[in-house]
Formats: sequence, C-alpha cells, structure tokens
Amino acid sequence: MTILIVEDDADIGSVLRRGFAAESYEVELVDDGGKALIAATGKPLRAIILDVMLPDRSGIDVCRALRAAGQTAPIIMLSAKSSVEDRTEGLLAGADDYLVKPFNFEELLARVRVQELRRENDGADLRHLVVPPLDLDLDTRTVTTKEGQARLTEREVDLLSLLMRHPGEPLSRADVFAALWAGHGGASLNVVDVYIGYLRHKLGEAMPDGGRLIVTVRGRGFMFTPG
Repeated sequence: MTILIVEDDADIGSVLRRGFAAESYEVELVDDGGKALIAATGKPLRAIILDVMLPDRSGIDVCRALRAAGQTAPIIMLSAKSSVEDRTEGLLAGADDYLVKPFNFEELLARVRVQELRRENDGADLRHLVVPPLDLDLDTRTVTTKEGQARLTEREVDLLSLLMRHPGEPLSRADVFAALWAGHGGASLNVVDVYIGYLRHKLGEAMPDGGRLIVTVRGRGFMFTPG
C-alpha cells in the first residue's frame, strides 16, 4: 500500500518522497487538502503524512474529514506549531502522532514504523501490553520480565503503559502531564518526575538495571527504550 504525503512546501515534499521511496515505500504526494481527500477517500493506505498549514484548508479539518469518511490509516501531522494546545488539537482531530517542524527524516520514519507495529497488533488484548523486555498486565497491575516482576500502583501503570505505547519516542513532561494529570486539581508539572522515579525503582525490582529502560532525553522529556 501507499504512503500519502500532503505537503504544500515543494522542497519538504520532495525530501519526504525521496526518503520514503528509498525505504521501499510506494509514495503519492499532493499539495493541498482537497487533493488529499480525493487521494485518500475509499482507499487503503499505509500511512498519511499530513501538513497542518495547507493553502486551501487546515490539515486539522482534513484529518477530521478523513476520519469521518472512514479512513483508518495512521495519520502523522507535521507542523511548525509546537504548543501543547496545538498538538492536542491535532490528536483530538484523529491524528495518531504529531511531529514539529523542523524535524529529522529518520525520526519521522521511526514514527511511521511504530504506527505500523501498533496496527499489526490491533487484534491483541488491549489490557495486556508486551514490549520486550516488559510484559505489563493492566488489570493485575503487574509488570513481568524474565528475571522477576513488580506490582505497580494505578498511576504507575498508566504512566508505564503510556511510555510503552510510544517506544523509542520521547514524551515531554507537558504531554505526559496533559495525558495523566490534566484536570486533577493541585498537581504540578513536577509530579511527572516524581512518578518517573517511582517507576524506575519498580522496574529495578523486576529486573537488574530495569530503571534504565526509561531514559531522560535532554530538552525533550522521557522515553521508553525496549531491550
């Protein structure tokens, strides 16, 4: 199947088309939202790379229209807008991921591949996450490895499952806070760091050096690194 790239900047579009083609993807490139809707409606696609700022309509509106039309392919939005509000708007419109410009093509490629892996596992039990070396049972709140296991609190499970669903992808403190603590009065941003510390300790109980599975990416946040 084809990757659809929706990008009105000719230089960026050309780089993306060449990059994905070099990775043996079939690629279709369009430069506005109307063409994107025609190209994507009723067609199975491998992924959609969707710019937010398009000449005829917002990529947000295009994303909503595609989802309303039944398009289920992973959608990764590209935008120079980097605020939490902008990213949240894109995700709520139906996007699977949101990447801020300027970006590295290798990171975009990695995000596409992560989405492909998620879609391959769509039939799996959503209450049971396996990303080696961790096996997380969300119902019993138990994380298991070859070396042992640890019991987690409800909030620790929420945090670990969020990280495991984004392997190799840094998640900012603000994004984690918005996902897990937004609307909980009294919580401040540093609660994320506190629970990352708790989680690293628990992973250390499940396996030697287990805490190192969660790394701090300077200036970007926290990332789960599969073993």
